[in-house]
Amino acid sequence: MTRFLIIVILTTAVFVGCRNTQMTDNQPEVIQTNRNLEGLALSLRFYSGPAHNHPTFSVWIEDAEGNFIETLFVTSYVAKGIYGHADLGDGRWDNKPGEAHRPATLPYWLYKKGPIGESNQIVPSPENPMPDAISGATPSSDFVLQTVAARPLPNKFRVMMEINQTWDWNEYWHNNLYPGNDAYRSSCQPALVYTVLVDKTERGKEFFLNPVGHSHYDGSNGELFTDITSLTTAKEIVHKVSVIIE
Repeated sequence: MTRFLIIVILTTAVFVGCRNTQMTDNQPEVIQTNRNLEGLALSLRFYSGPAHNHPTFSVWIEDAEGNFIETLFVTSYVAKGIYGHADLGDGRWDNKPGEAHRPATLPYWLYKKGPIGESNQIVPSPENPMPDAISGATPSSDFVLQTVAARPLPNKFRVMMEINQTWDWNEYWHNNLYPGNDAYRSSCQPALVYTVLVDKTERGKEFFLNPVGHSHYDGSNGELFTDITSLTTAKEIVHKVSVIIE
C-alpha cells in the first residue's frame, strides 16, 4: 500500500508540474501603445475563441454619444495598407505580401476616425499610414493591450473594438452573395463591433465588451447593422474581451 501511495503522489506531482509549465508557456502576449504619453492608463484583455485565426482589429475610444475620440491600437496590415497577400487586381491575390486596398476590413472604425492627416483617404496606405505608436503585429492568440488614452476624456466613455477575419465564409455570407464585388469577397462575414461604457471613476473594475452589430459588407459606408444573427464563426473569434482602468 505504501509503495502504491508513493507512485500516486509522484504521478500527481509530475502532472501538476507539467500543467503549471503549460500555463506559464501560454501567457498572453503583451502589446504596448502610446508609450511615454501622459493620460489615462487602460488595460484591454483579449481571450481568443475557437474560430480565432489571425484576425485584423482596431481598438478606439468614443464618448457616450458615439463621437470618436482617439485610436488606441490597429493591426499593422490595415494600419500600413500592406497585407499578407498583395492585390493584383481583378479579384486576384498574390501569394506574397504587398499593398492592398481593403475598405471592408474595418469600415466602422475607418469612417469613425475619418481622413488620415491632410489626405482625403480613410483607408490607410503606404503613403498615408497610421502612426507606429498605435499599430503593431497581429497577436497569434490571447493578448493584453497596455495603452494610454492621451486625449481628455469625459467621466463616462466607450471603449470600442472592431474585428474581422479574412475569407471567413458561412452559409449566408457565401462566395457568390455579391458577384463581382472584390471588396466583399476579401472579407465575407463582415467585421463585428464590440463596445462597453466605462466609468472613469471606477479604477480597477473590469468592464466587458459585448458585440453590438456588424459593419458594411464591402466598406461602402460606416453604418452599424445591429442584426448579427447571420454571423456564425465571426462571433467565435473572440471568447471574451474586457478593459480595466489602471
